[in-house]
Amino acid sequence: MIIWYDACTGKQVRYGVTIARRLRKLGHEVLLTTRQHPDTIPLARLLKEEFIVIGKYNPKSNMSRLMESIKRQKTFCKMFRDKAPNIAISHCSVELCRVAFGLGIPSIATYDTTHADAVSRLTVPIVNFLVVSKAIPKEYVERYCPKRILWFEGVDEVAWIKDFKPMIKYDYRKPLIVVRQLEKKAAYAHGKTDPLRKIIFKLASLGTVVYLPRYKRTQMKGVIVPEDFVDSASLVAQADLVVSFGGTIAREAALQGIPSLVIKVFENIFPNEYLAKNGFPIFTVKPEEVLDYAKKLLGNKWDVRDKLATLKNPVDVIEGIVNKIEKGQITV
Repeated sequence: MIIWYDACTGKQVRYGVTIARRLRKLGHEVLLTTRQHPDTIPLARLLKEEFIVIGKYNPKSNMSRLMESIKRQKTFCKMFRDKAPNIAISHCSVELCRVAFGLGIPSIATYDTTHADAVSRLTVPIVNFLVVSKAIPKEYVERYCPKRILWFEGVDEVAWIKDFKPMIKYDYRKPLIVVRQLEKKAAYAHGKTDPLRKIIFKLASLGTVVYLPRYKRTQMKGVIVPEDFVDSASLVAQADLVVSFGGTIAREAALQGIPSLVIKVFENIFPNEYLAKNGFPIFTVKPEEVLDYAKKLLGNKWDVRDKLATLKNPVDVIEGIVNKIEKGQITV
């Protein structure tokens, strides 16, 4: 079969490549698409995967977001005018879900960002199969009226961290503290403030701070701001502490046993709470608590290999759905 995966962010590029490599082993052809975004194209190159780049991320205004989304959908329609994929897969890509729905292509989506209400409303109701971590309470998913939910015991990042080996060796002086900026241009972050400016220089008194901004790479005295793309999964594997606002990088660190501090800006980041309850070193803290926690946790790596082995890989779930669709064992 021809299977289409659309990746809208760096995380989704890594997720899509992981899925594609599994499905190719089963004999399927996988078409990978993405958009211009700070991390998507550089990560695709690092992973040595060919993505077709369609459109760009333009969060300047609601109008710019809408226009770019419509442009992507129109381009996808032209791509598939003569021959459509057999299955479409994404991490709730608005454009893929809409085009797949319109063309009658069975769609599979992974889902873990409950605070991304706008994306959820546009995608979850029209997806055929929603693959969701048991970390997320049912009511937070069911309120969007999904057609079919397949639950798994784990988090999405298990897909690429379970057998992960760092691809790049970063030569930063120890102890190494990785700090990730808030994704303040995302629709779900509207009105949120980033308290890192008040914290980052205090952290620099404890070790080498590598600051990963989302967009502008403005140099800061006493802090390392890489000028080029950084592979976050490889970097945190070599870190002694990670400080962020609770996204992918936080879980990539915790799943590798690296202590991860999540500054509380968003409510109900259930995958983080799930990992904490299962013994992974991820801690939700207030901005004023970061320094004290950093002093206690810096350099104390956890051995989480046995815990990680018990978690389910969501790619196994996706493979199972694809196999059943191919054999006609489930209807859409």
